Amino acid sequence: MANTTIKGAQSIHGQNPQFLVEYIIRSRIYESTYWKEHCFALTAESLIDKAISLKSIGGVYGNQKPTEFICLLLKLLQIQPEKEILVEYLLVDEFKYLRALAAMYIRMTFRAVDVYDLLEPLLKDYRKLRLRSMAGYSLTYMDEFVDELLTEERVCDIILPRIAKRETLEDTGDIGPRKSRLLEVMEWSQDSRKVEDRSSRSPSRNTSGSHSRGGSVVSDGNGGRMSHISSPSRTASRSISRSRSASPRFRSRSRSISLDRMDTNGE
Repeated sequence: MANTTIKGAQSIHGQNPQFLVEYIIRSRIYESTYWKEHCFALTAESLIDKAISLKSIGGVYGNQKPTEFICLLLKLLQIQPEKEILVEYLLVDEFKYLRALAAMYIRMTFRAVDVYDLLEPLLKDYRKLRLRSMAGYSLTYMDEFVDELLTEERVCDIILPRIAKRETLEDTGDIGPRKSRLLEVMEWSQDSRKVEDRSSRSPSRNTSGSHSRGGSVVSDGNGGRMSHISSPSRTASRSISRSRSASPRFRSRSRSISLDRMDTNGE
């Protein structure tokens, strides 16, 4: 039958996996057109194409009609894919609604330790999701949806199975302490400041060598403007060139004066 659970399926939380969805919602899913036309004979591989084409998440809308998202969720509970396949669904970053569907299924069927290990990294996913409900369409985000799966009792009109709190698992040593996202940002900012301080100090050590060709730089004593003093070799060469250029003029004048004096004495 199309509505029966696959043979050999394991019981989840002591019951049939499909029974995790309430009877009223489950019966409406069986009667929906989407279930009859698109969910018949789906497998773990063919279901990927249906999940990729999803446009929203949600439970029921309008006149208690089930969404396509909740229909595919019930189909996953019916065929019960292997754990490795669900993890692959979750790791596909390109298709956000496939990831949301896998996160919902993992929350309902996996152990508490696995739920926290697999879903907490998704709190860094800030992509937008469309939520369809009785009030119509609304906007949510992937991290908010995952946070509701970890903290709320009802998500997408489905009562979630109870799991142990994270604090309890930390006390028993089953899971490590959660590292705050804000703490990671603060540590990253401190490291970047240290790198900037090191880079700003390194050019000041080479300023003395940059003026070796033109001379030396001396401050005014008050930390104000810097004055440039030429090197002794350049000042000496300048004085010699000036003395050479001035000497011919002085000699020519002295010779003309001496001739005049000789003429006056001859007269």
